[in-house]
Amino acid sequence: MNLNINWTKLDYQNFLSYLNDQQDLKYRDFHKSLLNADVNLIGIRTPKLKKIAKEISLGNYDNFIKLNTHKYYEETIIHALVISNLKDINIVINYIDNFLNYIDNWATCDILCGSLKIVNKNKEIFFNYIKNKIKNTNPWIKRFCFVLLLDYFLEDKYIKEIFNLTNKYNTKDYYVNMAIAWLISIAYIKNKNATINYLKNNKLDNFTHNKAIQKIRESTRITLEDKELIKNLRRK
Repeated sequence: MNLNINWTKLDYQNFLSYLNDQQDLKYRDFHKSLLNADVNLIGIRTPKLKKIAKEISLGNYDNFIKLNTHKYYEETIIHALVISNLKDINIVINYIDNFLNYIDNWATCDILCGSLKIVNKNKEIFFNYIKNKIKNTNPWIKRFCFVLLLDYFLEDKYIKEIFNLTNKYNTKDYYVNMAIAWLISIAYIKNKNATINYLKNNKLDNFTHNKAIQKIRESTRITLEDKELIKNLRRK
């Protein structure tokens, strides 16, 4: 199917049929077990979705986004990937603002974050954006913020403020807290001393604190000596 088009309602109906023709039932069942979420999956691998999104981005992507029904998980992922292909920072942020309302599982959140390479050239804009969005009560928006910090901001310039944000916006939501734990585990690899100091004195709940230590100790990038050292910082 030609995806570099203007996009009408009929085009979009044909597009949904095209997606269903790409279905891999074995992959669908496997991926659904990983998602652990109530989503309507067709069963299309991410590399194929990226290829589809890239072609859509060359056409009238705005019409495509407006017609997107978000009935299927794959539609939402393609929406996210189309956004990540765009080059204008202001357009990207406007589209992200709208897209955040469609995040309802960890994979949609994390795929969007990992694809937003435009962040690398606009760090100050995005860091300020994160500090504003992280105040939102929607846990998926909070996770989006923490995963963006994990993917693009774990460097000396931002590490102190990142730890302030993990202290301030630690919640009771599992997927938010797992993102924080994951972030801290990678922070340990990037800045060991600052992370150890943080783990010795933070405002995290016990679950998130201990999960961060667990993830650090599970890393293949940590020495056995460091794993034993960090083990002593666990809370009972």
